[in-house]
Amino acid sequence: MPQSPLQSPTVAVIVVAAGSGSRAGEPDSLPKQYRPIGGRPMLAATLDLFLSDPAIAVVVPVIHGDHIDTYRAATVGLHPNAARLHEAVIGGSTRQASVLAGLQALAGDPPDLVLIHDAARPFLKRETVAATIAALAKCPAVLVASPVVDTLKRADAAGAVADTVPRHGLWAAQTPQGFDFAAILAAHRRAATEGRADFTDDAAVAEWAGITVRLVAGPADNVKVTTAQDLASADRKMWMQTFAALADIRVGTGYDVHAFTTGDHVTLCGVKIAHSHALSGHSDADVALHALTDALLGTIGDGDIGQHFPPSDNRWRGADSALFVRDAARRIQARGGQIAHVDISIIAEAPKIGPHREAMRARVAEILGLSIDRVGLKATTNEKLGFVGRREGLAAIATATVRLPLPSDQDITP
Repeated sequence: MPQSPLQSPTVAVIVVAAGSGSRAGEPDSLPKQYRPIGGRPMLAATLDLFLSDPAIAVVVPVIHGDHIDTYRAATVGLHPNAARLHEAVIGGSTRQASVLAGLQALAGDPPDLVLIHDAARPFLKRETVAATIAALAKCPAVLVASPVVDTLKRADAAGAVADTVPRHGLWAAQTPQGFDFAAILAAHRRAATEGRADFTDDAAVAEWAGITVRLVAGPADNVKVTTAQDLASADRKMWMQTFAALADIRVGTGYDVHAFTTGDHVTLCGVKIAHSHALSGHSDADVALHALTDALLGTIGDGDIGQHFPPSDNRWRGADSALFVRDAARRIQARGGQIAHVDISIIAEAPKIGPHREAMRARVAEILGLSIDRVGLKATTNEKLGFVGRREGLAAIATATVRLPLPSDQDITP
């Protein structure tokens, strides 16, 4: 697409995610780019870096052909600009082949510039992206890199130090690597035609093709996640970044009660429990999930369950109460929030909750997309006092803790 002198260049990004990630020691053959860091797949975090950047027109993920379903699951709930996300492209047997597949996918409607980035570098900063794009105004190829600061040693076959390598002028390559689109596409096509499949990064392809590559200094924390230890470190770092960004901590409470009626089971936390009576209610009368819905809504001051799902509306007759909880969670997510923890107390003389406690916790965790250690569940009797003590019904109290972004005009300093 031609660019006028007054137009900003169109910029595409190829995110390379077709590897097996074998060095990360992934469980059950789950490649590292799909492993969670900070509570979400690493690939999703990397894609969101570019989807949230207004300078980027299109993002092309390149994945392994065996990972299509895994990719779809990992990319649920991406940044609202997910319309910029190109359909996934199937990569090749090498990184070089995968990049060429991504470039070919863009060739029908070519951008002016393309950035090529590893999915396993999820800590890229927008400033580095901007610096890379700015540098491409002066040269056709740009390599983000950091100067080598460690002393380098060359070892012999026996593992002994053979000599010391002077580090002056040495840089460690990072990504993104930026290029004039037409130039890097031609270089990759030529390399494929001539049988050169041994290049380890795209700057090397450009160098071989005679394209001058300029350096842009990249921060040391733009690390590539490679080993299992890297993954653990990345998980801690991403959680810390998430907590720092979501510093507005809210706590909401909810309370609900339902009377017994004729029936043979009750539904609590989405789990059916055999009982001499059922609970009366317009939906499935899940008193625990109703209380939890109100607790979640309370964290953002967004009314209550009756306001959003009035019992006078026949659409909710017999409804699974999980949909009420999910709706409250969606409202929190729309505010940029994250549910940190929920806790539910059920007050009942019967049925016994203990035998079903773990199944109930697991169901709540599943509904909210939380790890089970973030779901508390307790039960107590009412010591035979009141309507609960007379076995006329059940009650539930729920508490939810949510993290929200601070308003732009506030900070956390006193």
